[in-house]
Amino acid sequence: MSDPAIPLRLEKVERRFRTEAGELPVLRGVDLSLHAGEIVALVAPSGTGKSTLLHLAGLLERPDAGEVYVDGRAAGGLDDAARTTLRREAIGFVYQFHHLLPEFTAEENVVLPQMAARVPRAAAVTRARELLAGFGLAGREEHRPGRLSGGEQQRVAIARALANAPRLLLADEPTGNLDVATSDRVFEQLLEAVRGRGLAALIATHNPELAARMDRTVVLRDGLLVAA
Repeated sequence: MSDPAIPLRLEKVERRFRTEAGELPVLRGVDLSLHAGEIVALVAPSGTGKSTLLHLAGLLERPDAGEVYVDGRAAGGLDDAARTTLRREAIGFVYQFHHLLPEFTAEENVVLPQMAARVPRAAAVTRARELLAGFGLAGREEHRPGRLSGGEQQRVAIARALANAPRLLLADEPTGNLDVATSDRVFEQLLEAVRGRGLAALIATHNPELAARMDRTVVLRDGLLVAA
């Protein structure tokens, strides 16, 4: 069953990879529901399927079994074009390494995903400037990533993830490559932005202190999600 009040639901999701030694089960029937306004920490050791789970939730991969519901829509029966449209409209991504386009300015990095969604350029620029200012980057809009600090680059990446007003935010160790003090500041801004917009968010982290600042924690263990 679909429910638009639940921006993300995973239902008995399985993922297996083929290796020389045979099939390797990574996810064995994952169930998860995220409600609007809920921020959930995803905790898992490296190599246990955390990124795979996020890729499935973000419609970047297809599960071998089970179903992924995004914004109340079952994604399993959608073709690639429809999945891309749903991903662009409903999901924002933040990665550990910001993946900003180095040849474009901070403002342009936030404008581009909006233009891909056919937002008029003038409106896209206005929204980009508002988002960047909200993250303390007023006056830095015309700087390319190479002229920004690590914390500034990650704040641009968060602004970019929010540019198309998604209902779901997925983040994979979003402050993992920052020093402790910068990580704390950027993470607090991320939480404030998500809570202020009432998004559902799934944020992977190895840091128990960061996980404790979220609404609840789920742990990926032996291919299943369990409450912390």
